[in-house]
Amino acid sequence: MSTFFKALEQAERDRAQAEQTRRAGTAPVTDAPSVEAPPVEVPPAVATIETAPAPPVAERPVSRPSAVEPLSAPKPSTGPWKDIDDHLVSLLDPASFEAEQYRALRLTVEQLRRSAGFSVFAISSPTVGDGKTLTAVNLAGALAQAPDARVLLIDADLRHAAVAERLGLDDEGGRGLVDAILDPSLSLDDVVRRRPPYNLSVLLAGRLPGTPYEVLKSPRLGELLDQARIRYDYVLLDTPPIVSVPDCRVIGKWVDGFLVVVTAHRTQRRLVEEALNVMEASKLIGFIFNEDDHPLTRYDHYTRRSMNGDRGGRWGWTATSWRRAP
Repeated sequence: MSTFFKALEQAERDRAQAEQTRRAGTAPVTDAPSVEAPPVEVPPAVATIETAPAPPVAERPVSRPSAVEPLSAPKPSTGPWKDIDDHLVSLLDPASFEAEQYRALRLTVEQLRRSAGFSVFAISSPTVGDGKTLTAVNLAGALAQAPDARVLLIDADLRHAAVAERLGLDDEGGRGLVDAILDPSLSLDDVVRRRPPYNLSVLLAGRLPGTPYEVLKSPRLGELLDQARIRYDYVLLDTPPIVSVPDCRVIGKWVDGFLVVVTAHRTQRRLVEEALNVMEASKLIGFIFNEDDHPLTRYDHYTRRSMNGDRGGRWGWTATSWRRAP
């Protein structure tokens, strides 16, 4: 964890130096190594990551839904299709260097499913603008590359739903998560849709409520997620930010863990610390640390970090990735 915060502090110093240089009207000065670093090969550890003994899974409320019918194929969304966001590299260009970061993240998620039985993951960030939705959709796309994988992406950000726009789906008047929570007669089959031509099921937010927190705290959300555990191999939730609104505190009861997206040169350390204080320690899986100003020219670096100490003994990982800014 200390390594992660050191990287975040360095990013803050770089940001402050760049701002000072901009105000002074001079070009930024950066230290460059005297010898060009050799190309980095794909690290074997990414493919054969050594996993600590599976941590104890925190108890969570378990609703007892009635017998769940066998999964039927979700109805394909009807066209016409809007343009899919060109930053969704896992869907549009899965063989690209840019998509490598999400394939490595996919490997970590797959290992968590095998070792700890995790299948329901929340993707969030300390505050807005860190790229949580982009990460959630790209991770879902990476998982869906396996032809036999059953992947469900849920837009659980009932304040600023963005999954539909990213995927080019029409969410106007369609039933979604909110409708399924408020109307117990609706099943997953009624609200989940497919996103052709991708092997991906999507549950959009639906009609946004005036009181998102009250909707999300309903036990009905837990029942829907319990049904999703049975029907899908992986369930990913794009959630609201952790610090600015309390929604993640109730969502946390129903998910196996959180992946927290942090952006270098933007996310302040105090916001990360506040997010850690708000979250239940056992639910933090790890950080995704994006450095947006470094062009992606080689394989991204992913490392597992110890998270023992005052955060309660869970292990996790940080992902340091470089991607071209839009």
